[in-house]
Amino acid sequence: MSEQSRRPRKPVKPYRRPQKDPVRMLAFDALRAVDERDAYANLVLPPLLRKAREKGDFDARDAALATELVYGTLRRQGTYDTVIAACVDRPLREVDPPVLDVLSLGAHQLLGTRIPTHAAVSASVELARVVLGDGRAKFVNAVLRKVAQDDLDGWLEKVAPPYDEDPEDHLAVVHSHPRWVVSALWDSLGGPRAGIEDLLEADNERPEVTLVARPGRSTTDELLREEAAVEGRWSPYAVRLTEGGEPGLIEAVREGRAGVQDEGSQLVALALANAPIDGPDEKWLDGCAGPGGKAALLGALAAERGAALLASEKQPHRAGLVAKALDGNPGPYQVIAADGTRPPWRPGTFDRVLMDVPCTGLGALRRRPEARWRRRPEDLDSFAPLQRALLRTALDSVRVGGVVGYATCSPHLAETRAVVGDVLKQYQDAELIDARPLLPGVPALGEGPDIQLWPHMHGTDAMYLALIRRTG
Repeated sequence: MSEQSRRPRKPVKPYRRPQKDPVRMLAFDALRAVDERDAYANLVLPPLLRKAREKGDFDARDAALATELVYGTLRRQGTYDTVIAACVDRPLREVDPPVLDVLSLGAHQLLGTRIPTHAAVSASVELARVVLGDGRAKFVNAVLRKVAQDDLDGWLEKVAPPYDEDPEDHLAVVHSHPRWVVSALWDSLGGPRAGIEDLLEADNERPEVTLVARPGRSTTDELLREEAAVEGRWSPYAVRLTEGGEPGLIEAVREGRAGVQDEGSQLVALALANAPIDGPDEKWLDGCAGPGGKAALLGALAAERGAALLASEKQPHRAGLVAKALDGNPGPYQVIAADGTRPPWRPGTFDRVLMDVPCTGLGALRRRPEARWRRRPEDLDSFAPLQRALLRTALDSVRVGGVVGYATCSPHLAETRAVVGDVLKQYQDAELIDARPLLPGVPALGEGPDIQLWPHMHGTDAMYLALIRRTG
């Protein structure tokens, strides 16, 4: 008998079927939808959570953890990619996307939550066994064990370039934004390092849910009766839900008398509505009305004055959302599907015009964290002609003595002041008016006459507004 045959054989472990963790499975499914279908997490996640609750798999704590895993992973994706890259022996582009999603979920649990290390690794490996198979689960285990060797601060010391050598790249890695976005936001914000770091960090915080009580249909007193509801900071119609919650369960929201709307968007509508004009105040236009939040508030404000609102939206399905938001408005309104660059109405028709133009959305990265990874600098070039054309339409559509509000949910100078400055060169009979006095009590609005709101200063999306009066 050979020496080898005399050795005792190691017992073979019986195969154990991987255990499905409903929370992490749901988080993985949401990330795959974001990656594969270019979906937005704020649209994908709610129906997944609703379905899980209906099946009886989830309670409130499970839903909260799944939400944190999805949004936390997306917000810190750039940082986690840099850490993971330091732990694998190949370029990240050669790692299959589903594997990278599992690794990113694991990295977030290890570096961005209080989940114990052993639980974060074992849960991630178990998820990998379910969705990837045993072979790639071993790879996930090996990588995450390397990630677990240090905390987030320790990893940033290793992988982020020194600030003194490359400030923008340092901030990009530490605060998980693409470098070009860091540069653009810094240019728009100006000021010292502390300001841009505060802004980037605010982008990585989970925003509160903000409601709007539509005038004549609901009141803030009604909404403040909800659990953990407090008054808004700046808008007289705003109520904040400090502990999140599901707005769809609130009666006023279900009935359309109130809605979910960032306070920055409310302030833009209020500033336009309160701007002084010469002459009648009877006809208002929302020229890019989808999905309907500002239109609903404008319609309610117009109704209080006996004015009528025309809400125009190019995409028919978005026009349908506008109609739903305005349904039940106490005053006259009309919703149409029309191209704002080729308007069906006559020039000089309106007293007030809002043009909240399509943009890169860099001002709403708190709410749509995946947008920072999808946008490219060249997107600015594709939006620029449309933004200018829509502002020209707005100026043509307002009568002499009336006011136009040009708004974007982006603070990028190429989408804000550059657009306004270029278009106003073509209109000698139009002038900027100071928008700041129209938002009393709101601090840090800049040098004017336009307004730029900021997440870290105002707790709002980074909305921009310029008000322009036709003078002749």
